Amino acid sequence: MLQYIGKRILMMIPVLLGVSFIIFTILALTPGDPARTMLGMDATTENVEALREQLGLNDPFFVRYFNWVINAVQGNFGNSYSRKIPVLGEIIARFPSTLKLAAGGMIIMVGIGVPVGIMSAVKQYSLADSVSMVSAMLLTSMPPFWFGMLLQLLFALRLSWLPATGADTLKHFILPCVTLAASMMASLIRMTRSNMLEVIRMDYIRTARAKGANERTVIYKHALRNALLPVITIIGLNFGGLLGGTMIIESVFGLPGLGTNAIGAIREKDTPMVMTSVLFVAFLAGFINLTVDIIYAFVDPRIKSQYAKR
Repeated sequence: MLQYIGKRILMMIPVLLGVSFIIFTILALTPGDPARTMLGMDATTENVEALREQLGLNDPFFVRYFNWVINAVQGNFGNSYSRKIPVLGEIIARFPSTLKLAAGGMIIMVGIGVPVGIMSAVKQYSLADSVSMVSAMLLTSMPPFWFGMLLQLLFALRLSWLPATGADTLKHFILPCVTLAASMMASLIRMTRSNMLEVIRMDYIRTARAKGANERTVIYKHALRNALLPVITIIGLNFGGLLGGTMIIESVFGLPGLGTNAIGAIREKDTPMVMTSVLFVAFLAGFINLTVDIIYAFVDPRIKSQYAKR
């Protein structure tokens, strides 16, 4: 197991390098001059050129990228072009807000999606199954930012039950978490339902029922555990997507997280801030995928035996 974990951690290195190179290339090709943005449109050409030389923007592309990688390996991710502060400290300061949003969305997604999917499979073709499937399709078809605005209009403006923006209390995270979980919860419901339907039709489930086991034991002890592997995969991938997909939600609800920070940095062409933000999310996504693979071993004994053989 430890050897497998070590190999997966080493595999993250080329992935992070590839992500950093792509983002660095995109930022280099986009129009705009960070030095001009920092000094303003009224700055003289001499001042702009002096700042470009100071920031190393006049160096060739590969030289700039290589210098950034060397500094990042040493733990120096640079200072923000626009705010003149260390980018890593700013990201760490904003990360708790994004983590609260992603964790809240994950709790809602799993807490509703998995039970509803199980219920739809057990009561196939019933009214509850039809309602859950229609609701899942509606949630999938609605853009998250539009759904979030609808929640703001209803619960913040009309009913005044919850705040529309801000991040001061837990109440401020209810609407963003529901919005973030809505679309991904729909896919989790469908995935759980389809896997449960496939498992409960297998021979060993019929054997368990023939032996007199009650329905609750058959579903939760025999069927659910074998149907969980694909569901765990979807949950892990969705959690990584939740961390990366908070940009729009944070902008709609005015949350001071990584999303709003990255959007502002992209507008200002703040290369150090954008690069570090994207790499931070990419690293978290890779770590989450590794955690999902480890959880497999505890859910499925067959995978645990393969790890033991290795």
